[in-house]
Amino acid sequence: MIVVMKSDATQAEIVKVSDRLEQKGMQVQINHGVDCTVLGVLGDTYTVDKERIGLMGGVERVVSVQEPFKKANRKFHPEDSIIDVNGVKIGDGEVKVIAGPCSVESADQLASVAQSIRKSGAQILRGGAFKPRTSPYAFQGLGELGLDILVDVRNKVHMPIVTEIMAPRYVELFAEKVDMIQIGARNMQNFDLLKEIGQTNKPILLKRGLSNTLEEWLMSAEYIMAGGNENVILCERGIRTFETYTRNTLDLSAIPAIKKMSHLPIIVDPSHATGLPYMVEPLALAAVAAGADGIMIEVHNDPKHALCDGAQSLTPEQFDGIMSKINILKGVM
Repeated sequence: MIVVMKSDATQAEIVKVSDRLEQKGMQVQINHGVDCTVLGVLGDTYTVDKERIGLMGGVERVVSVQEPFKKANRKFHPEDSIIDVNGVKIGDGEVKVIAGPCSVESADQLASVAQSIRKSGAQILRGGAFKPRTSPYAFQGLGELGLDILVDVRNKVHMPIVTEIMAPRYVELFAEKVDMIQIGARNMQNFDLLKEIGQTNKPILLKRGLSNTLEEWLMSAEYIMAGGNENVILCERGIRTFETYTRNTLDLSAIPAIKKMSHLPIIVDPSHATGLPYMVEPLALAAVAAGADGIMIEVHNDPKHALCDGAQSLTPEQFDGIMSKINILKGVM
């Protein structure tokens, strides 16, 4: 449930209500908004006398939260969350762009792409060190070597890095080396992994599962936040439908829906959504127009010879063209 305090409620009144709830065994999250303060209450709220709480000084109203996700719920946290990724703020009202190759193939390859996308205006570098592949015979990434290459290139181009984690045993390593940890679509409901990264304070990029509902997606975010890590960014990357022309179907309606349901930032990955490079530009622009907080695009210096997902990757020149249009659209918006 949530307790909405009056706009003129004093700090003493807020503390008194919070203490009363904690005495009942509740966890209380205090969110100071522009117009009022909201107390998010977690626990067996059926044991709380809501009418008595409603009569306490400074309380405007007490509201039950029906949705199973609590910490990720906008009712708990009315203001938009802004997640700081080593100096790059996502959710602050300005569209941020993450770009880079699907997988780290070599130091020269990654450095070349990083320098190009940085010049075009991207703020965060992506690259896969560990790759989840449908086929066990496909390229699985360079592993820890790829992670070290990412760190080295980050230090040279001064861009935060994001890469995908595959298993709980890597959490400590990723927390030490990576600026933002990505949970891929296939691991969205790997609850052991979600619990482990919930123990870190690193920003988490949580991709939507291939066939998951918005509520299931937010419940995965809830697993991370319940562990204490509230630095979660959602990523819509397309869902599986009956359509076979595209790799997946990009659900742009998820952007305004998530904005209504949750305070967490949401970005869009048009590259994985369709698997078709000519669709990346129009869908990236559509996502910006729909209110996305960021875009993630695959860029490779030689897509035809990429070891992973080259067919959907853009060249640095194509990416530069998209960035020019995104900047124009941002100005219009």
